[in-house]
Parts: sequence; structure tokens; C-alpha cells
Amino acid sequence: MRTPDAEFWRGRRVLVTGHTGFKGSWAVLWLKRLGAHVSGLALEALPGESLFSLARVEEGISHHVVDIRDREALQKAVAEAKPEIVLHMAAQALVLASYEDPIATWESNVFGTLNLLECLKAEAPEATVLAVTSDKVYRNDETGMAFAEDAPLGGHDPYSASKAACEILVASWRDSFAGQCGMRLASARAGNVIGGGDFAKDRIIPDIWRSIRSGRSLELRNPAATRPWQHVLDCLNGYLLFIEAMATKVETPDALNFGPDTDIRATVQEIAEHMLAAIHGDNGWHADNREMPREMMKLSLDSSLARTTLGWRDSLAYPEHLDWTANWYKALAEGADMRAESLRQIETYMEKAAKG
Repeated sequence: MRTPDAEFWRGRRVLVTGHTGFKGSWAVLWLKRLGAHVSGLALEALPGESLFSLARVEEGISHHVVDIRDREALQKAVAEAKPEIVLHMAAQALVLASYEDPIATWESNVFGTLNLLECLKAEAPEATVLAVTSDKVYRNDETGMAFAEDAPLGGHDPYSASKAACEILVASWRDSFAGQCGMRLASARAGNVIGGGDFAKDRIIPDIWRSIRSGRSLELRNPAATRPWQHVLDCLNGYLLFIEAMATKVETPDALNFGPDTDIRATVQEIAEHMLAAIHGDNGWHADNREMPREMMKLSLDSSLARTTLGWRDSLAYPEHLDWTANWYKALAEGADMRAESLRQIETYMEKAAKG
């Protein structure tokens, strides 16, 4: 399988928005490994444990603390970065948090993206831009059907709806402005990404880690729910390959799904039980039967277009992606240098993918 081409990335000016987050931090580490000149633009990392702090992601990059809703501060940071490539991941990315604050969710995910595109039009009009949305952008009737890129957009909860709206925004902006200024603009749809270094609220892997650290039984909201679980390095590999294609080919898709093989549909319970065993969590789990805001029970992506267009596929299938994730957290528990451990996983991933 293909992995990012170091010759393409070496010396490129790359702006990563959301670089203090889980996926953003992994992206920065990988891009630095490939030789890119990386600028990051995001809110401060969340207090407490974060991959950004544990892996010292700020080292060797231009680090900008900016809220993408702040147009003036955003334009200043973009002007300083002068990016050739933009990987846009800054967002309010949690479903339950979107119920608590739908206004902030829509402002960040839709108007924040619009702010960024307008700033790029002014400061870096010929950039190659990949806007990351979500696997939840599709109108989900819970049949279990795998959604292809041409499936209708929709969203029951504020987060999903805001990301679907972001897709419409990106398509409209591309049709209206990108051709005039020379920008290459597309979107990537992925979600339920797992891996070491995630400490966010209301996500399965961080919840497992916190339950083990605290010695308490793990509380699961929807044990029977299925998701397109995917390791963060498989996901980011797809993003980087898509950007390479956008920058070097005449025609590429306007949007691509990145998800695992649709024949493998692990439940939340199966993920939890495997992880608890792998990290030696012996306090078990129990179902959270409280009434909660609605979340979809079935979700699956059809990623065949990414496979045929980019030669991309998962290198870490179920349950290997869980073992890699567990190994990262076990290294953290043992006091390892987590920057070195994260870079080791990136190196091992590239070697494995090259052989496969």
C-alpha cells in the first residue's frame, strides 16, 4: 500500500488547523517526519493529559493559538504561515457537546471554515486545501448501508448537521471562488478514529483509559452500536495521499470517504472488551441506562473510491488497530518518552504499509 511521498512533502509549507487535538497532533508529528515546514493553528490544548503536550508536538513548528471564529487573528496567522498546503481539522468534534452548545458548534464548524477559506483567498490563494468533515455528514436512516460519497447529506444532531453544512459550504465555495484564485479544495470524510493519545470527553478509547486509571467499571452508552473504527495513522495516510493527488493531478474527486473494510463492523462492546483485556483493565464494564441525547446506532462508510483513486486502504485492521492503541497507552503508563513512542509507531506503520 502507498504511504506519503517524502519527496513531495520535504520543504513544503503546511498549515494544520486543529493541531493541538488528537488527529492534529499525530498529523504534525508525521509531517515533520516527512520534512515539511509545519505551522499549526488551534485553540490551546485541553488541560490535563494531551498528545500535544505528552509528545511535545510544539517542538520545531510555528505554533499559533487562534480561535478560527476570530477572523482578524486567523488572517494574521495565515499570513505568517504562507501555506502551500492546508489540512483543516479545527472543529468542535463531539456529538454530545454539540447538544450542550449548538451555537458554538455551528460557529466553529461552519463559520470557522468560511473564515479560513476567506483568509486563504486573501493570503494564500493557490494553496491546496483539504477540509476534514466527518463520517456523520450523511442522512442516516440506520439501515446499516455503507454510505458512498454521493449519498444524501444530513444530520440529526447539531454536530452532524453542522458538518453536513460544512460540506455544502466547501462545495459552494469551490464552485464560486476556488477556480478564480487557483485553489485546489476538497473534503475528507472519516470518523470514529482511534489510536494512542486521545483524551477527549465522551469517546470510547479515552473513557476506557480513564476507567482503568481510576479503577472504576467502564460505563458504555451504546454497547451495541457499530462504527467504522479506524486507526488514526490509516486515516491520516488517506488524508496525505489525497493532498498529494490534489496537488499533482489534473482531476481528483471533490470528496473522499476514509473508512475500514465494510465487512468488519465491531460493536462498542467488542471494542471495549478487547481494549480492557489488552491494557489489563479488570473492573469490567456496565451499560449507562440514563436517558441521553440521540446518537445513531449504525454507521458505515463505503471507501471504495479512495481505494481506486489513491491506492489507499487500511493497514491496521480489526483488532490490530486496537492492539496498537493499547500499546501506546501501556507505554504511557510505564513512563515512556511519548514523542519517541509516537514517532516509533509512525515509522513502524510506514514500514508495514510499504510491505503490504
